[in-house]
Amino acid sequence: MRELLHSVWAEPRAPSPPVRSWRDWVLVGVVVPLAILEGLLRPDLVAPVYSTVITLALVSTLLWRRTRPLLMVAIVFTVTGVAPLFVGHEPELVTMVYVLILPYALFRWGSGQQAAAGAALILAKIGLSAAFGHLGLADALVGLVVMFAAFALATAFRYRARLLARGLDQAKLLERERLARDLHDTVAHHVSAMAIRAQAGIAVAQARPDAAVDALRVIEAEAARALAEMRAMVRVLRRAEPADLAPNPSIPDIARLAGWSPPGPVVDVELLGDLDDIPATVGTAVYRLAQESVTNARRHARHATRIEVRVAADAGSVRLRVSDDGDTGSTRPAGAGGFGIVGMTERAGLLGGTCEAGPDAGRGWTVAVALPRTPTAA
Repeated sequence: MRELLHSVWAEPRAPSPPVRSWRDWVLVGVVVPLAILEGLLRPDLVAPVYSTVITLALVSTLLWRRTRPLLMVAIVFTVTGVAPLFVGHEPELVTMVYVLILPYALFRWGSGQQAAAGAALILAKIGLSAAFGHLGLADALVGLVVMFAAFALATAFRYRARLLARGLDQAKLLERERLARDLHDTVAHHVSAMAIRAQAGIAVAQARPDAAVDALRVIEAEAARALAEMRAMVRVLRRAEPADLAPNPSIPDIARLAGWSPPGPVVDVELLGDLDDIPATVGTAVYRLAQESVTNARRHARHATRIEVRVAADAGSVRLRVSDDGDTGSTRPAGAGGFGIVGMTERAGLLGGTCEAGPDAGRGWTVAVALPRTPTAA
């Protein structure tokens, strides 16, 4: 109980309370003529001038109810608590019901200390009014129920807004992680290809100048593709242009990884099983995982002559296996900057699958991925 009270007392103010808007002025513009009309037209009022003046004098507190909630509550409930001591009764206008917005604003936007102080002031005002006979017992009980209802409603909306803000922050975090994976899986793929080609061009520049020129052409093409993808991502992030609506790569696109890029190893791709109707998220993930695995093998598999990519799908799962015949004498890096296998594992895990990578018993390195055909949140 002490921890609960301490947490309530230490509760900070709600962030970014809305500033005064046209709606606030409309609210004041509606309350003022209603109060005047009620004061003029109701014949049962004991002191119509007193009730109308009090109602009109306090209506301006609605304009600062979110930025200074405790001060506005203190003004309204102090005035309505002290004035009956001189007049003998509470303000009688029904229009005065607008004051219920103030305790709501206090619990919605104020800190824990402000809410506690304001609630104490409100309850004290109701209790004193009942003690001096300005409120009947039934009216006092109704007032308490209404105030607690306003407190509860404001608290519910406050924590609902907090949950929505946390959900938004989580969505932003997940989006940043997705962008990080995409940057690694796409741009880093092209940069790795350029590095490999540059090394090959340097190695053969003196003996075979034509091969060096071919390497430069490939580097130029890879650089153009990397630059285009980076610009597309920047445009989306800055919202300068709409996102590229081209479809994401899928499992059939893995065939583009096949071939031989001298002096690199031969890439052999085989697609097996029922590849129809695989969800786009799974298909894109399999492509990115295969692309990253091939890039790692080309870059780190020493003396490798062959990279085999196998994708097999059945009714329940999609499996990817990328293996090479490179030297396993030394531990390979986890990818560019050390985030390759980490990103692959995260991508597979987000779809409810697994990703394992490691050296084979004899020679080579294998990446094995298993994803459910219907993705599930892990």
